[in-house]
Amino acid sequence: MTLLFIFDMDDVLYDFDWRVRMAGLTELTGLPLGELRRRWWHDGGETAAEAGEFGSADDYLSAFNQALGARLSEDEWVRVRGAAMTPFPASIAAVERASELGQVTLLTNNGPLTSKHLASLAPELVPVFGDHLFTSSDYGARKPDPRVFAAVLERYGVSAADAFFADDLPENIAGAEECGITSHLFTEPSGLLQAIEAFAAARSL
Repeated sequence: MTLLFIFDMDDVLYDFDWRVRMAGLTELTGLPLGELRRRWWHDGGETAAEAGEFGSADDYLSAFNQALGARLSEDEWVRVRGAAMTPFPASIAAVERASELGQVTLLTNNGPLTSKHLASLAPELVPVFGDHLFTSSDYGARKPDPRVFAAVLERYGVSAADAFFADDLPENIAGAEECGITSHLFTEPSGLLQAIEAFAAARSL
């Protein structure tokens, strides 16, 4: 029996400050926060990207720039995204413990440009996750859609009973639980570690 531990990234393994990201985009585009969100986020552009509706990182960046009327380079986009991320060392240590108990994998609601650059955006995760860094766009569905959880289980050939999922959003927890995956609503790292240990102990009985 192989246990599978699935982790969200933003606000679970990293503190993601969206205000920092928006400020960086305002500096590059001249668009204020409200206009940035109206043109891309509120109009569903990012949601579509997270659901896999853009076939490549280039397609995503082209659509992003067109919506904003901007000419951001890939490097600029990645730099602004990364500036908003600060690692939670204790959470990453909990993932390291999970890696001793089974297979760990990342599932973050993000598009193909984030997917392409995950190793540089989240370098602290590479030693723990290796090649198992994925965004929802890699699966063609976004959390909380149960289809994305079913796709993760299929990728790893693991039953829902042998899978654990951690996320900071209740709706994503509900989506995983609908598939039968044991889930933990993240609030702080010590609770995450306890939930990992409890799940592994229960599955060993």
